[in-house]
Amino acid sequence: MYFIYSLLMGLAALLLLPYWLVQGLRHGKYLSNLGERLGFSFPGLAKLSTHSAGAIWIHAVSVGEALSSITLARRLKEAYPDRPLIISTTTNTGQALARERMPFADAVIYFPLDWAFCVRRALDAALPSVVLVLETEIWPNFLRESKRRKIPVLFVSGRISDRSFARYQSYLGVFGFFLRPFLRNALSNASAFLMQCEKDADRLRALGAPADRVRVSGNLKYDLELPAPTPLSNWLATEIKRSGRSPIIVAGSVVATEEPHALIAFGTLQGEYPKALLVLAPRKPECFDDAAGFIDESHRKFIRRSRLPIPGPAQPRANQPSDSFTIPDDVTVLLLDSIGELASLYGLADGAFVGGSLVSSGGHNILEPAAFGKIPVFGSSMENFAEIASRFVSAGAAIQVESPEDVGVAWIELFGDPERMKKMSETARHLVADSRGATDRAVAEIAKRLDGAGR
Repeated sequence: MYFIYSLLMGLAALLLLPYWLVQGLRHGKYLSNLGERLGFSFPGLAKLSTHSAGAIWIHAVSVGEALSSITLARRLKEAYPDRPLIISTTTNTGQALARERMPFADAVIYFPLDWAFCVRRALDAALPSVVLVLETEIWPNFLRESKRRKIPVLFVSGRISDRSFARYQSYLGVFGFFLRPFLRNALSNASAFLMQCEKDADRLRALGAPADRVRVSGNLKYDLELPAPTPLSNWLATEIKRSGRSPIIVAGSVVATEEPHALIAFGTLQGEYPKALLVLAPRKPECFDDAAGFIDESHRKFIRRSRLPIPGPAQPRANQPSDSFTIPDDVTVLLLDSIGELASLYGLADGAFVGGSLVSSGGHNILEPAAFGKIPVFGSSMENFAEIASRFVSAGAAIQVESPEDVGVAWIELFGDPERMKKMSETARHLVADSRGATDRAVAEIAKRLDGAGR
């Protein structure tokens, strides 16, 4: 079974090779980390060879998973300071965010491709005592090789979205004779599955995970740490006060082709609030230039964050003439073409739009603005966060709409009713606070595998 799976992976790689080459040449994706993903070189792991205690390896696919793992990673580093902490990601954006927000990690690497020879080299280099996979990325060869080495793999904050489950069901309907026993075997190599809710647990059991290893532990995203102010957020707070710009709208995690929708929503608001300022934050770096083009086409003046004389979060502030820079009165959009600065800007927002929801993308995490007491407004495509979105809307802590114009109308209605806005804001903050605890439960489960472990 594993030979056929590896062969299919190879055929898929050959078919995708032209795409990878184009993306690598145009955007610097894939090619720059190929050596690491093939297991030939792990520069970040070289310094860990002197450690006697086995490492804790946390795998977070991209930005969302990396953000949700910060509190867990910090807790584990504090509890096990002698064990190296390794963070792996699959995407460049996840890698950049992990390095920015988890400086306490001993190494940040790319996750190996799921061929046995890549996995073996990665495990040889990392020498983990435990591997934690955020959400539910099932890599059969990685699970198999880890089991052979007696390395426990735990899925933490696991979930199976409606879209993913439907896809699995479709594949099982056609290839069930091969896929069902293969999935059951692969999942049996994991030590535990800590799922977000009972629906996720039931779905994973239906896919073949051993029932006694599946339990509901909660969603790590509720345990997110509010980010510290950054040079950008400090400067923008001062600039807003100086200029009297209001309201401030933060449109975060906006995906490709969704930028025009965010601009339409903002245009609806501008009819009532001409001094409004939009912070537009595309989800991926390769969309930054396209977003600039869309803003230009909307005939709005804008500035790019990358051209501001303001250091990034990890850069020294000395000798940076940032405080003297002001936003011209005719500029209505700040394009956030950077990674790792969005979360702190939610704290300055009067209104928040969560992207990936006005196009068929499945939505993104609404908890970052909600933790600040900001009311998340989002579109109808929230399949990836269906449970959280439904819970917040039902509690009156978020607003779900059908169109870009509806987003703008929702903001206008909120700003025109301060009492309603205050009540919704408090409800959003309390829902986040009352749902914490997944990290504690995960740490307790991980401790069972680490306490008394020889390596």
